[in-house]
Amino acid sequence: MSLPSTTSRGTDQVVVGLIGSGIGPSLSPALHEREGAHLGLDYEYRRLDLDELHRAPEAVGDLVDEARLAGYRGLNITHPCKQLVIPHLDELSRAAAEIGAVNTVVFEPDGRTTGHNTDWSGFRNGLISGLPDVRRDRVVLLGAGGAGAAAAYALLSLGVRTVHVVDQDVARARELADRFGADRTTGAPVDALENLLADADGLVHATPTGMAEHPGLPLPARLLRPELWVAEIVYRPLETELLRVARAAGCATLDGGAMAVHQAVAAMRLFTGIEPDADRMVRHLHELIRAENAPGGSNTGGAPDAS
Repeated sequence: MSLPSTTSRGTDQVVVGLIGSGIGPSLSPALHEREGAHLGLDYEYRRLDLDELHRAPEAVGDLVDEARLAGYRGLNITHPCKQLVIPHLDELSRAAAEIGAVNTVVFEPDGRTTGHNTDWSGFRNGLISGLPDVRRDRVVLLGAGGAGAAAAYALLSLGVRTVHVVDQDVARARELADRFGADRTTGAPVDALENLLADADGLVHATPTGMAEHPGLPLPARLLRPELWVAEIVYRPLETELLRVARAAGCATLDGGAMAVHQAVAAMRLFTGIEPDADRMVRHLHELIRAENAPGGSNTGGAPDAS
């Protein structure tokens, strides 16, 4: 069954969607729609949940075509479709091509589809605004999945001299390092973490550990020291165990809400051509999370495809 058309609602309406699996708890619809209302837009954000639609991830290309024909402005793409969607698009932004993942699809006026990656710029802008004065010569990136790849790209764009990618799957860590250049990026196993952190300026955490369904610490607390800054990818909860322990150790910290908001800002800009208010969207996110954590709310962990 095709997606319902949007054409009856007028040319000024902005309809976008999110394609992914198990996306019912996503805060993206409310985050986008709240900001759209502040901007005076008739803005609707629809969930296209593969599980509810009984579609396989490989059907992402069909959903993209259906959304385009239905009059959507664009789509956000999340797990497990960020790589699967690429062959179904007409072109990619430079960042999406180099990262090898798409999280935003824009339907151009001529009908063409362009894939973008706003995760990397979301992390970059969040780091700049949240930890503006930290030293960034050597950074350890824990996690080589989709969010890790975007974070690595962002760190290199900021001039980080060396990014050490650490993952339980050392082959995946080394593949990511090779993709971005062995002169500035290395891949290492988890047992190298202690030595790498001893000389690092910062730690970026990009695994699911810390989400509600994956509680705990991703590394021994003794490895954290006051000179190390810590940036988190997980944003539900905003206060992960890693951030609590890092602050107790004297580390400067950045929660995962920064990346979540700034990637949404970039996606909305691509969909509408209008600049959203990032500070206001941070407030939106915090309000939504507080409501979710209130009695009767849903408290489900989240990260931008950190697995």
